[in-house]
Amino acid sequence: MKTKKYFFFDIDGTLTDLKTKQIVPSAKKAIELLQQAGHFVCINTGRAHYKAEQSRKELGFENMICNGGNGLVIDGELKENIPLDRNNALKIIAEAKEKGIGYLVAINDSIEVYSENDLFIQQVGFRKEPTTYIFDKNFDYQQVINFYKIYLALDQKDESSFKTLPLLGSLRFEKEYLMFQPDNKKGGIIKMMELLNAPLEDVIVFGDDYNDLDMFDKELWTCVAMGNACDALKEKATYIADQNIYDGIYKICQEKKWF
Repeated sequence: MKTKKYFFFDIDGTLTDLKTKQIVPSAKKAIELLQQAGHFVCINTGRAHYKAEQSRKELGFENMICNGGNGLVIDGELKENIPLDRNNALKIIAEAKEKGIGYLVAINDSIEVYSENDLFIQQVGFRKEPTTYIFDKNFDYQQVINFYKIYLALDQKDESSFKTLPLLGSLRFEKEYLMFQPDNKKGGIIKMMELLNAPLEDVIVFGDDYNDLDMFDKELWTCVAMGNACDALKEKATYIADQNIYDGIYKICQEKKWF
């Protein structure tokens, strides 16, 4: 009998084809074979829970780490979804306002973002994904209890002078604006494994981009970078698979006899 392994997969560029946004057929087959072999399979994504939940169901996963490691779904049930550190979020927004930088905040697990004005849109335009904007001149960010994401109209060249930048994890998927969100995929895996009462050395992670760097730790578990991964991730990998669209996941699972 094979030793049970615990597989954690990034979505975009790992499970799915970046052009079609669909799961690579051979990856879907590999997931099915891993499950048939008795292994644990799980998505690990930076996406907010509400956004990742649709992908989880479409891809056929019962388990998911989302919200950058702060959300855990086990057997289809959301176990926790931790917001950003509130005090640090308040400091970041305060500096943005002081410098006249437009901001948006997600204060719940939904498509909605809030601000007291549309300065963000005036400065950098609309976000590059479906969004419901709620602008209210009476909105007081200091009264918000939970912040799940913060978006700043902060140009890349100005990042170095933004003093509170290091207080929270940040990512720049679009050149026009910066996004603060949990960046703790590794921590999400550790917490999931604690809940499952399973050993970390049996973890195998798959990823392709910079936001997967956090979960690539060869001292703790096995790390597989896709052939289409960024060089920084490949440098931290235990193994480098073929490109995801060229059956990378399936091939390496077969090669390592994980099926």
